[in-house]
Amino acid sequence: MNFRRATNKDTDLVRNIIFKILHEYELKTDTQKTDSDISDIDANYNNNKGIFELLEDDFGNALATVGLFNIDNETCELRKMYLVKSRRGKGYGKLLLSHALENAKELGYKKVVLETASVLKEAIGLYKSFGFKPYCTPHLSDRCDKAYYLDL
Repeated sequence: MNFRRATNKDTDLVRNIIFKILHEYELKTDTQKTDSDISDIDANYNNNKGIFELLEDDFGNALATVGLFNIDNETCELRKMYLVKSRRGKGYGKLLLSHALENAKELGYKKVVLETASVLKEAIGLYKSFGFKPYCTPHLSDRCDKAYYLDL
């Protein structure tokens, strides 16, 4: 397994992974708002005190996406953490989340927030197992109904 930084050259690959998983859970894609950040990965993540990565197998096949989006100097948002169906339930979610949290610390963040949907039960269980706590946010993206935070 290998993490590599995604760039704008990976936009179609990233979009395909994410949209396939959203459809699997009957969640809507939204290229105008919620998913517009992946139309320019470099500007929204890599060049903005964040990072967007792909997890690849030993043959270079993309298995997962995960991003950290800059909110302010102390807070980042965990975004677009999606794992292909064939790799779920095998510890890759823990690997993704651990890796993302280490990146957040290295980038100097003190807090990680995230939004998710109730239908993503496995992900919510994972977040809670890492110590994420629910909180009320003034705005949730259209497909999300829950928000969590973790102080690093």
